[in-house]
Amino acid sequence: MTTPRSTPGRATPARAVSRGTGRAAREPRPAYECDACGHQPPKWVGRCPECGEWGSVVECTITGPVVSGRVVSSRMPAEPARPISTISAAPAKARPTGVSELDRVLGGGLVPGAVVLLAGEPGVGKSTLLLDVAQQWAATAGSPSLVVSGEESVSQVRLRAERMGALHDQLWLAAESDLGAVLGHLDAVKPGLLVLDSVQTISTPGTEGVPGGVTQVRAVTAALVSIAKERGVAIVLVGHVTKDGQVAGPRVLEHLVDVVLYFEGDKHSSLRMVRGVKNRFGAADEVGCFEMHDGGISSLADPSGLFLTRYSEPVPGTCVTVAMEGRRALVTEVQALIGATVAGSPRRTVSGLDGARLAMVLAVLQRRAERLTLHDKEVFAATVGGIRVVEPAADLAVALAVASGGLNLAINPHLVAIGEVGLTGEVRRVGAVLRRLAEAARLGFRVALVPPGCGPESAGAGPGNMRVMEVTDVRSALQSAARASAE
Repeated sequence: MTTPRSTPGRATPARAVSRGTGRAAREPRPAYECDACGHQPPKWVGRCPECGEWGSVVECTITGPVVSGRVVSSRMPAEPARPISTISAAPAKARPTGVSELDRVLGGGLVPGAVVLLAGEPGVGKSTLLLDVAQQWAATAGSPSLVVSGEESVSQVRLRAERMGALHDQLWLAAESDLGAVLGHLDAVKPGLLVLDSVQTISTPGTEGVPGGVTQVRAVTAALVSIAKERGVAIVLVGHVTKDGQVAGPRVLEHLVDVVLYFEGDKHSSLRMVRGVKNRFGAADEVGCFEMHDGGISSLADPSGLFLTRYSEPVPGTCVTVAMEGRRALVTEVQALIGATVAGSPRRTVSGLDGARLAMVLAVLQRRAERLTLHDKEVFAATVGGIRVVEPAADLAVALAVASGGLNLAINPHLVAIGEVGLTGEVRRVGAVLRRLAEAARLGFRVALVPPGCGPESAGAGPGNMRVMEVTDVRSALQSAARASAE
């Protein structure tokens, strides 16, 4: 067998055939990666084609697998496997944080060794909430809490703590942006809770990339997860979000942590919500409600009253529904205003509702309802209190509010409407109807319109002597609402 000879003047090829295996061994080769989103373009470009950032594409080295032909041998594990019945679950028991609404979302509290990622828009109140959590932990958990800020000085955090009344001897503060210094504070304080605000500001010198980039965020988070599992300390990471509301940094960040929470809220409203997206220790669809005020932030155990308007007499263009936020039922008012007739394309403006679903409901009403003309009129629809309702269960309430405003007929203020509206005008079933009816009855509502098959077993008798009427389509819903209003 002849040995291939290299051609003079040419570089040695990167791929060489390993003897004895016939497989190719790869050597390190240059590549390019976006430091903001992790996208790997085939060549260097000034602007990342995935996220649109300028100057974020850097050169990196990718090392492929080298096949040696050796078989991996077994070794003695550090800890042998044990029957599941002999393993105690006590070390993984959740400890309450002292903030009731956050404990609801977490599934009872923080688990020692758990890593929680709290993401939200700038200014929504993430630092305020976590400072309150750290103070409550220091006061009730029996172990210190440590807040490390990479964006503010300790004096600035102290001022916020004074305003909130969150001062405690077991609450420790530090301002660091280096991972090694953060680990040094952990060794010195030995806290039971670490709050890191934010993970994008922390960097480690041994890793390439700028702070907040893909490589740095991945390395910092992986190191903190390892420390949390090793020492049994609960860690809460604050994460920035992008313009479209996603957690900034690599998607692997959400896979590394145990719990992912989103902190939501309108800057023009005092209502804030913590929504669970991922939770390895409890339900991932819970929602906690908070209220921002001058003294900080407080839990809202019963937020339904924020989304209702009390009228001295019935007003046309309003209808009440019950929206589900996770497992929580929230009684919400929907308002609609029918404007003047305009030429061309009239405006359809929404606030807190889904614009596409409003357009569909208007088309169904135009076709199925009598004496209602909407194709040439401006329509404005909104919710009360800053809550966002996008689930289809609010379709029937939106239809009744629009019809009430268009016909100038007020709906019974003690009536709630629950149901999805189809394109043929039928009212479809939705989930958790009994839970919605129970919440409406608790707040004093006496009449409910629901889809067929969703009422109680004995039609007409609901929770708290509520009168439940099943409606099959939009037309029958309008007739039932009119009868309930006339009574």
